[in-house]
Amino acid sequence: MSKIATEWGTFKDSFLMALNAIRTSKLRSVLTILGIVVGIFSIISVMTAVTVLKSNIETGLSQLGANTFQVDKFTVSFNTTPEERRRMRNRKDITLEQAMQVRERVTMAEAVAFEAHRHGRTVFWNGYRTNPNVNLYGVTEDALITNQILVENGRGISTDDYHQARKVAILGRAVVEKLFPPSINPVGESVRIEQSVFRVIGVFEEKGSILGGDQNNFVYIPLSTFFESYGRHRSLTIMVKARSQQAVENTIEQTRAVLRTARQVPPGGEDDFGIFTNDSLISQFNEFTFYLRLGVLVVSSIALLAAGVGIMNIMLVSVTERTREIGIRKAIGARRSDVMTQFIIEAIVLCQIGGIVGVVLGIAGGNVVGVLVEAPAVVPWDWAAIGLGVCSIVGIAFGVYPAWKASTLDPIEALRYE
Repeated sequence: MSKIATEWGTFKDSFLMALNAIRTSKLRSVLTILGIVVGIFSIISVMTAVTVLKSNIETGLSQLGANTFQVDKFTVSFNTTPEERRRMRNRKDITLEQAMQVRERVTMAEAVAFEAHRHGRTVFWNGYRTNPNVNLYGVTEDALITNQILVENGRGISTDDYHQARKVAILGRAVVEKLFPPSINPVGESVRIEQSVFRVIGVFEEKGSILGGDQNNFVYIPLSTFFESYGRHRSLTIMVKARSQQAVENTIEQTRAVLRTARQVPPGGEDDFGIFTNDSLISQFNEFTFYLRLGVLVVSSIALLAAGVGIMNIMLVSVTERTREIGIRKAIGARRSDVMTQFIIEAIVLCQIGGIVGVVLGIAGGNVVGVLVEAPAVVPWDWAAIGLGVCSIVGIAFGVYPAWKASTLDPIEALRYE
């Protein structure tokens, strides 16, 4: 125990001397750690921002529902080229007949629904109106199941509503709050969308936001009613819910085979439709941000390398200025290892101070993105730990040579140094 106590005492003394050396040269210390702060801030701020966006996307994509995937004319991607977008625009629309084939022939599905939509609609009620940004969806009766969305008040769209093309609507929470006073129950009221009047049969449960966009600003009406107002010449989105998580991949393959046959895609030809799930979208987001993160790491590494060189330079200057102090320590019994420990700890402390400041500023800066997209703040503890670990490595790597040089000073010569 005495040896452990002695080593701990040596470490403690070296740490206190490091703090005292930093205090006595405040300006030089601040300038030295500035490079560390910049490097760590760059890493942590970007990683925090990416974590915020990923968390927000994962939460928002829960609208697809558990075990659910969607099929669309367009392939959902974060980094499509103009040529790819042009090819997707030229694809044939997914028709009602093709969607019906999926419903009838995909036997592994628990539920199949389809929808069409129009953006930028205005909803009216008794002199009140929404902004012209409401999303209008024409859906089949199983859309609430596949989209995992609940009706808070009233009821959903029924099979009779769909087959009889009834003018009924279910309102999202944002539409209700825009049109109706709190004392009014929207269910049973009539709203107007363009020239058509709809009876409100339900109000959806409130959902969260994704990337700052309100997921409650929408209206559902029967797909058949939607066709009467806007025509059938538009591509549908097909939503499919598999019976279990384990059955998702097989259900996707069965859906792909049915659609390829229905759309007459030749054997070996590329799919002329896109299939996406929550996991596939998150995977695409990670691929999209990979090169951004890689670029930041490269730039930050250069900043940390420059900061490390600066720390080595400052430590060499410090060794020269404190030559007499080193001579006195060695004259009264300090070992070479004690002197090396002192200067290495000083370099590490310098780096850790810069690292802590960089981590705090980086987390705050990264969460500014969260404020902009109305997402909850996050703290990337893993990257914070990595950042501080990197600071220790930089301190050791660039503090070893100055520490070695200090430990090899001859005590007699050092005491003569003025």
